[in-house]
Order: sequence, then structure tokens, then C-alpha cells
Amino acid sequence: MFVGHYGPSFAVKAIRPAIPLWLLFIAVQFVDVVWAVLVLLGIEKVRIVPGITASNPLDLYYMPYTHSLVAGILWAVATIVVCRPLAGVRTWSASAWIGLAVFSHWVLDFLVHRPDLPLYDDAMKVGLGIWNYPAIALILEALLLFAGMTMYLRRTRATNAIGRIGPPVFGILMLAIQCYVFFGPPPVSPSAAAITALLSYVAFAAVAQWLDRQRTHAAV
Repeated sequence: MFVGHYGPSFAVKAIRPAIPLWLLFIAVQFVDVVWAVLVLLGIEKVRIVPGITASNPLDLYYMPYTHSLVAGILWAVATIVVCRPLAGVRTWSASAWIGLAVFSHWVLDFLVHRPDLPLYDDAMKVGLGIWNYPAIALILEALLLFAGMTMYLRRTRATNAIGRIGPPVFGILMLAIQCYVFFGPPPVSPSAAAITALLSYVAFAAVAQWLDRQRTHAAV
């Protein structure tokens, strides 16, 4: 799962408009942000599988600190505590929504991953394996992304032309990048994959926040 993770970020923003969209964009990918850092530190491991260009090009085989169910819960709880004092949050209710966004990553990964998600440590690995069916996986990613974006667009209104056309164009661009991830060549190394992931998450969050500034929350 890649761009589908951003569906919950748009949905939460529609429900809790005070929470910065950039923060929600980081939250839904926070597990992978930590994973990328740990890969660069040599703590969590990946191996590139030659010949796999459809679906996920990475076979993640040791990731107990980020992608286990227990780790996902702990990262979500830690995020609730850390985000509580931030501007736009300030309440336990708002920070709980951010924690839910963090935990949504594991839930959505469970749908698409092959059985490589441990329930705890590196044991009892699960995953429904929708990645084995790339066309279905791509449709699922698009549905999640645009369902969340639709909620967001209905609860906000554009203040200029960029705010009107920017979010849909951004969504289409994200989906095009997802197609490249699915069907393009695999990364040249685990480190390259981790660095690319980190840069993508930061860039997406920055663009999302910029576009959000071109819209305002609509009264309901």
C-alpha cells in the first residue's frame, strides 16, 4: 500500500479540520518513515527480489520494530502522546485521531501485503496478499485515496483556482506514481528504496499542506 494510505489522512482532515494536513500525511506513513530510517541504520532489513516488477518490488523479511501489529499499536500510542501539545491538536481527542491515522497504516498493509506482517516480534506473519493481483491492488489504492479526498473536498471549499483543481490533479499524479511503483523497475538497493520513500513522504506532505491553504473549511 502506498497512495491508498493517504485516504485516511484526507478523511480525518474532513472530520477534524484544525489538524494540519501535512501532519496527517506524515502520520499515515509514519510506520514507513520509521522503517526507512531503520533500514538506513541496518536495523530492519529488506532484500530486493530480481524479476518482481509488478506489485511490491520489496520483499520485507525482518521488520518487527515497525510492521508488526504490536509495533503498530505502540507507535500509534506514542504518536498520541507526542502530538498532544502541537498546534492544531491541543486535545486528547484530536491527538487520538492522529494515532488512529498512524494505526491505519498497519490495517491497510494487512489487506495488500503477502504474509510478511508479524503480529509480534518477527512471528506469526499475516497478510491477505492482494498485491498478488496488481490490477485489484491498484483499484483498491485509487478507491481509498479518492474516497478520502472526496470527503475532504465536500467539507472544504476552494478560495482560488489552485484550490479548486489542485487536489484532484494531485490525486491523479499520486496515482500515476503508484502505477510506476507497481509496474516499474525495482529499486537498485534497500538504501535507495528507503531514501526515495523518505523524500516522497516529505514532498507529498508539503504539497498537501500547500494545497490545503488554498481551501477553507466549509460550514455544515
